[in-house]
Amino acid sequence: MLMIQLGSALSAGLLIPDLGAAGTAWLRLTLGAIILVAIARPPLREIRRSDVLPLLGLGVATGLMTVFFLAALARIPLGVAVAIEFLGPLAVAAFRRPSARALAWPALALVGVVLMTEPWRGTIDPLGVLFAALAGTGWALYILLTQKVGDRFTGIRALSITIPIAAITAAVIGVPQAIGALTIQHVLIGVGLALLVPVLPFALEMVALRRMTMTAFGTLMAVEPAIGLVIGMLVLAQAPGPLQVAGITLVVTAGALAQRGGLRDTPVVDPAKPA
Repeated sequence: MLMIQLGSALSAGLLIPDLGAAGTAWLRLTLGAIILVAIARPPLREIRRSDVLPLLGLGVATGLMTVFFLAALARIPLGVAVAIEFLGPLAVAAFRRPSARALAWPALALVGVVLMTEPWRGTIDPLGVLFAALAGTGWALYILLTQKVGDRFTGIRALSITIPIAAITAAVIGVPQAIGALTIQHVLIGVGLALLVPVLPFALEMVALRRMTMTAFGTLMAVEPAIGLVIGMLVLAQAPGPLQVAGITLVVTAGALAQRGGLRDTPVVDPAKPA
C-alpha cells in the first residue's frame, strides 16, 4: 500500500504533467511488463482454455484501473481519490456476506467520502470523482480475478502475462497522449516508478491473495485511504481540512469493522503440479 501510494504521488508530480494520466499509466505498465517478463518466464505452456478469460480479464481490469486512477489523481487530491476507489474492494467484502450489517459498512464509507468531497461546496471536480469510482470498479474486479489467477500460477509468473495485457489496454489512449512528449528522462523515471507500482506491490498482492480470503484482503486495505492522505500531504502538499480527516476516519473505520475471516479455509493445490 505504501509503495502504491508513493508511486501514485510521484507520478502526479513527475510524469502526469508532461505525459498525461493515460500516457503515464501506459509508460509505467509497459516498463513494468518488460521487467516482469525479464525476471519471470511467462507460463504460456501451462495456460488452459479455462485460464484465458481470467488472465485477459485481470490484465484489462489492471490497465483500466491504472488509467482511471491516474486520471482521477490529475483532478482531485490523492487521499480523496483513494477513498472513493476503496469503495470497490469494500463492496466486494460486503456483498460476499449479504447481510444488513455487512452492507452498513460501505454505506458508512460512502458518508466518509461525502465528507471528504464536500459536494455542497461545488469545488470538487465531478469528472475526477467519476474516474475514481471507475478505478474502484476496476479494483474490485482486480481483487476477484487476482485470487483466481493466483490459485493457478505460482509466484509472479501470472503477472508476466497480465501486466503486458494491462499495458496494451492502456496503450489505446496512452500512446497517442504521451508519444510526442516522451523523453529518455521520462523513461528513466518510469523505470523507478514501475518498480514501485506495478511490479513489487502487485507481486506481493498476488502472494497475499493465495493465502487470504478476498474479504480479508479487501477489508485489510482499509488503511490505504489513510496512507494516501498522508502521502498526498507529504509529497504533494495536499493538506486535508477537518472534514477530510473526519471522512477518512469513517472510511478506515468502515473497512476495519467489515473485517471478516483471515487465512483461506483450505490451501489451493493445482493437481497438474507436483507436490
